[in-house]
Amino acid sequence: MRFRDQPRPPDQRVVAGHVALAAVQIFFGVFPVIGTLAFAPGGLSPLAVGAWRIVAGSLAIGGFAFARFGRRTWPARSDVPLFFAAAMLGVAVNQGLFLVGLSRSTPMNAGLVMSLIPVFTFGTAAVVRQERFSALRALGVAVALAASLPLLFSGGIGTLGAYGPGNLLMVANALCYSGYLVLSKVLTRRYPVIVIAAWAYIYSLVAVPLFATGHRLLPEPGATAAWWSLAYILVVPTVIAYLLNMFALARIRASTVAVYVYAQPIIAGLTSWIGPKGAWS
Repeated sequence: MRFRDQPRPPDQRVVAGHVALAAVQIFFGVFPVIGTLAFAPGGLSPLAVGAWRIVAGSLAIGGFAFARFGRRTWPARSDVPLFFAAAMLGVAVNQGLFLVGLSRSTPMNAGLVMSLIPVFTFGTAAVVRQERFSALRALGVAVALAASLPLLFSGGIGTLGAYGPGNLLMVANALCYSGYLVLSKVLTRRYPVIVIAAWAYIYSLVAVPLFATGHRLLPEPGATAAWWSLAYILVVPTVIAYLLNMFALARIRASTVAVYVYAQPIIAGLTSWIGPKGAWS
């Protein structure tokens, strides 16, 4: 017999989701710092890195999904538009905006801008009635948005600062990713998370020619840091982090998933601080 005041054991699915989210924040928090090395002289352009990410994600995650689920991987025809929209918001447009924005800003700014993801996610989820809206949460959204203005308009109201254009691109990236989380939450009711992530990358292949045209697709042989940076980007935030994020999204509310993003500025700041002097700017 269980006493009424005896605490219930934690739901292991939820616990696993939170552990996955903690790992994701580390992987994504380090990403802006390591990612800047890929853009150094002898490295790649932001869009070239984006092209590599889409191809790598399609092969790795798509291949795993088809091997695991076979014919069940194919989405219902009625869900194709939703899958395609999720792909554009979560991979193609999202990664393009983030990488170009990062190349025009700093890792620390990238981490701070990503803190807007929870704000945008809650706002989007509330608009589509996926989550309940309240005056207190509305106030939190307003405060968070107001706090982001100095980051964008560091040169004064009416003009963007030195990193303003890059920061603005990453704000758009945060908005796109929030939409992706909300759409993906709908899809998790009907499909395994690996299938959703797979199609997000596969449908994004339409952007590869646009990203790759006119850009060098491999770092120069002597650009060791750029090679290692590219390897990290393709393996960790592109494949592992996306899978873990979808794993968590199937167990936890979209807004809760997004709240974890607040750890990324701290991780980015610590990584910048302990990194080699002059490697990050």
